[in-house]
Amino acid sequence: MLKTRSAGILLHPTSLPSPFGIGDMGKDAYNFIDFLHASGQKYWQILPLEPIGAGNSPYASYSAFAKNILLISPEKLVEKGLLSSQDIEEKPAFDDRRVLYDNVISYKDKLFKKAFANYNLLDKAELLNFNLFCHDNSFWLDDYSLYISIKEYYVELRKNSSIDYEKNYNNLKDTYNKELIDEFYYEGAWFTWPEELRSRMPKALDKTRVELEDKILYHKFLQFIFFEQWNSLRSYANKKDVLIIGDIPIFVSLDSVDVWSKPDLFDLASNGLPREVAGVPPDYFSTEGQLWGNPLYNWGSHQKTDFNWWRMRLKYILNYVDLARIDHFRGLESFWSIPIESKTAKSGKWRKAPGYKFFDAFLKDYQELPIIAEDLGILTDEVHALRDTFDLAGMAILQFAFENNNKNPYLPHNCKQNTVLYTGTHDNNTSLGWYSESNPTVKDYVRSYINNNDDDMAWKFIRLAYSSVCNTVIIPIQDLQQLGAEARMNIPGLPKGNWEWRYTRDMLDPSMIDGLNYLRKLYNR
Repeated sequence: MLKTRSAGILLHPTSLPSPFGIGDMGKDAYNFIDFLHASGQKYWQILPLEPIGAGNSPYASYSAFAKNILLISPEKLVEKGLLSSQDIEEKPAFDDRRVLYDNVISYKDKLFKKAFANYNLLDKAELLNFNLFCHDNSFWLDDYSLYISIKEYYVELRKNSSIDYEKNYNNLKDTYNKELIDEFYYEGAWFTWPEELRSRMPKALDKTRVELEDKILYHKFLQFIFFEQWNSLRSYANKKDVLIIGDIPIFVSLDSVDVWSKPDLFDLASNGLPREVAGVPPDYFSTEGQLWGNPLYNWGSHQKTDFNWWRMRLKYILNYVDLARIDHFRGLESFWSIPIESKTAKSGKWRKAPGYKFFDAFLKDYQELPIIAEDLGILTDEVHALRDTFDLAGMAILQFAFENNNKNPYLPHNCKQNTVLYTGTHDNNTSLGWYSESNPTVKDYVRSYINNNDDDMAWKFIRLAYSSVCNTVIIPIQDLQQLGAEARMNIPGLPKGNWEWRYTRDMLDPSMIDGLNYLRKLYNR
């Protein structure tokens, strides 16, 4: 895998066309796979499928194992008999170019509750499958469904109740970082729950399981439906000779079932909150650095269990994708550790991670690691050595290639074969947007390098990537569509307005199939 010359497209499912306000696992996902097959693309790369968190980010999830139920297709629920066609006919006037998450969540929540009310209509075989799913996934599903049910309970209570929470609120502020409580109190984060639930006292958990039994079953049901729809979609892709590249966020959110249920795996103070948090120092994307706020790992605890939690995580992800990109790979060699009270990422320091022991543990499960290393950012020889020791494919970004000189490692003639070359990723501007905003010196260098003018620059970048020595090329779909900065998926450091871009059906032009096939054959991909 990744050893032969091949190509693929980067597109998160939320960006697919759909009449329901967000891309889903309905017919347009299957149409996209048909497009990939017709254009000879071997890979469909996606972003994390976990539930979205702060800022609607798939990289700030409240579970490392659960999946984003917003991707469930209402039309597939109709086919299954859980909804009627009338149930999905009346819907808000969604924006077909942006995901308006609040509107989508409100609409889909009503549909899903209708579907859940009908789940007993499933035939005996389906109900058996549901029970088997709950049993086989109990190692994460039990804690997740309890956690999300409690979280939702407190969100509703604090939003709608006239009960005075001032005493509890002030007690929490005395115990925890005040700004964290201000940020998370009305989000129902676990560290704002009563003490007996925060610390997982068995009697309190048993009592809550009884009180929230229906909610818990509801969330198990939605995870079952997600995996049923996704497994069907992935099977279709594989039959069309398309492999799916998934994405593993290196960190989890502080407000997550993982931190609540397994605090020993994280570097936490006695009150359960982090002493220091994750981020990166000032770099290409931000002069202040990026203060992500994720809790850091207690790597000593992970080593004592032979990295069991991580090994389970990778195995689980590879149940629903064919290979996976590990986000922020350099954090497995050294990670930027920032005091929790810091306002920016500047005050952090590098701390060592057990990278070699980490990947050695994976080799007990795999002869060859099905992993792409996102080796971007501030890199050292030690990071490169870790990647190369385990023969992991690295990444290169074409937009980063023209800033310095002809020795830039991202220039196509300097790249290594065992590299996945992107024109840009979800964190970059589109290629057309990047070029239009570049300074004259960079533009001159680009034109000189391609020995051409700047007409159709997005496709010229695609051609340049295809011609490179890199084994694998991945193109964001926005570049195929020659879109500008308005189609950008994410601006790192911007807390709102990201992850919203979508395309419409007419934008997947059949001429792109001819163009991709021409380049693929020309450059033996």
